[in-house]
Amino acid sequence: MTVDTSKVADSNTTAATLKKPGKAGAVATWADDRLGLGTAMKKNLRKVFPDHWSFMLGEIALWSFVVLLLSGVFLTLWYVPSMGEVEYQGSYDPMRGVEMSEALSSTLRLSFDVRGGLLMRQMHHWAAMIFIAAMMIHMLRVYFTGAFRKPRELNWVIGVLLLFLGTLEGFTGYSLPDDLLSGTGIRAADGFLKATPVVGSYMSFFLFGGEFPGESIIPRLYIVHVLLIPGLLLGLIAAHMLLLVYHKHTQWPGPGRTEQNVVGYPMLPVYAAKAGGFFFIVFGICAVMGGLLTINPVWKYGPYDPTKVTAGSQPDWYMGWPDGLLRIIPGWESVIGGYTISWNVMIPILIMPPLMLMIVLLLPFIEGWITKDKRDHHLLQRPRDHPTRTALMVSLMTFYGLAWAAGGNDIIAIKLHLSINQITYFMRVMIFLGPLIAFIITRRWCISLQRHDKDKLLHGYETGVIMRSPEGGYSERHLPISSTEAYRLTARDRDEVFTADPDRVDANGVAAPGGRLDGVRAKLSTLMFADNVQKPTAAELEEARHHAEHEHALTASLDGHAADGHQFDGHQSIEGKPLRGDH
Repeated sequence: MTVDTSKVADSNTTAATLKKPGKAGAVATWADDRLGLGTAMKKNLRKVFPDHWSFMLGEIALWSFVVLLLSGVFLTLWYVPSMGEVEYQGSYDPMRGVEMSEALSSTLRLSFDVRGGLLMRQMHHWAAMIFIAAMMIHMLRVYFTGAFRKPRELNWVIGVLLLFLGTLEGFTGYSLPDDLLSGTGIRAADGFLKATPVVGSYMSFFLFGGEFPGESIIPRLYIVHVLLIPGLLLGLIAAHMLLLVYHKHTQWPGPGRTEQNVVGYPMLPVYAAKAGGFFFIVFGICAVMGGLLTINPVWKYGPYDPTKVTAGSQPDWYMGWPDGLLRIIPGWESVIGGYTISWNVMIPILIMPPLMLMIVLLLPFIEGWITKDKRDHHLLQRPRDHPTRTALMVSLMTFYGLAWAAGGNDIIAIKLHLSINQITYFMRVMIFLGPLIAFIITRRWCISLQRHDKDKLLHGYETGVIMRSPEGGYSERHLPISSTEAYRLTARDRDEVFTADPDRVDANGVAAPGGRLDGVRAKLSTLMFADNVQKPTAAELEEARHHAEHEHALTASLDGHAADGHQFDGHQSIEGKPLRGDH
């Protein structure tokens, strides 16, 4: 056996010598000396990530965006962003000889003549659907669990902007083929611009390069779709990931988990392997959907013609809710200063979407102002532990869902054989009542679940065992919950309701500022917390423990033994069946 003396010492007096690094090692050392990547990578590659299925929602959005980039690069190699008129002479017989734009002609060529082109087109479209849906559900998870609280308010803002830009990216993308369906959407966008008071016609003229449809809209949408918005998305995603690393990941409460640590798996090798595998799962699902499920069959719609509108035309689902508001709003118009104000277009399209965007954007800051909570939060909350917050988002979801359903009022009327007018009138009422009803029901539901959790902590869980007392009364036997479950139910702070002091003055006897705002804050704090069921105190838990010991002594007969260990004979009723027990 030989020993390499370049690595180890051969005696206590001879020092080990370093072996000369290889070429790869020399390059790595050279780069690390100048860039300092080694130290940063060493720390971040061992960064810990908690493990929970709900955290994968953000990964679905990330990996579907990667699929969008990969498939989009493929499509740009054959797509021609031009509105120049050509006569189609491709392999799709029904369209041969039809005048159409180069954009639609190249889309048909991609679909029928380029190997794998239709698969890439449909993968791209399905990935866009998944991307926006995953972002939306991921943000709901963040909101319902309180993950948007300090120090993550900025990350919430970035997430809202990502959702907004993703929606715009989807609209510009499905408008590029220049078929009859997408052209109808562009025509609607032109009408929305022109509904803007005073400057609407100028905005339309600038966007389309003249009268609609012009010859510039497809090339301009193409640049926005492949360059401008993707660049913004990439920048925001990078900022989102950097803040995620900087703030560390949130985690669910549990034994050993605190606001100061993260319990989970390191980036390498565990989390990286799981994330890489999950990318291939998302990619595979997009490929299966693209190969088996037809989406946006532009060859059925034909080229865009401003004189035609496709029957039953619907936008992609994420653009459906403004369309629904547009369909159910009455035809309100007014003339002010010689200008026609089309409220029936401005309210659903130009006012409500920005208003909803601002409301969602400001939710963390509104809650932070009401609670005056300046602490950092890294532990998540269960939705039931914050009933008002949960009910508020459910009411917004209800508004969104009803508006989205109204966008298909014609399809609903046809499929269910109903009157479209009755559906419209029903939606006009429910768009106001529905969110209010959803808020009340959700809030009461969460409070009831809080009450149930408190009962489990104090009295244990229900066993389904019915006991009959010597007096003939019936009760159900409860057993104590596990320590892990008890920790999970009590891992939350008690809510504090803010009360305003109208006589509050400073050291000089001057009335403190913000008196009116304090009154508003007190009312909102009361609405948010006053009806919540707080977790039991230590005294209540101790009392419940003594009560449970007493109950155990009384019910020890269920196992055929008295409290002192002596066996006895008797009868007890458990779910209607006689058992040996103590009367």
